[in-house]
Amino acid sequence: MAFYKKTAKGKNPGSHPYTNEDMKRVNWCMNKGIKVAVIPNGTKWQVEVNLNKKIHLDSKIYEAKEATEKMYKYYKYYYDKYNVNTNDNG
Repeated sequence: MAFYKKTAKGKNPGSHPYTNEDMKRVNWCMNKGIKVAVIPNGTKWQVEVNLNKKIHLDSKIYEAKEATEKMYKYYKYYYDKYNVNTNDNG
């Protein structure tokens, strides 16, 4: 009889339909050391922002869909705040 290790099943907030603009902002932010993640909090979710290795946790608790939407809003916020390239329309 063979014994198999059970695969760990983590929590998943699901997916959010993202746009090319969203991905452009995510890529820009990650290249600048700005990372945003959705992390579990009990049965709900929180959004974690990592700015150049300093972690900030959004104090609000979200449902899964709200959390993923908020993650992309944070990416847009930091992209708009720090991207000073005026020739870029994103």
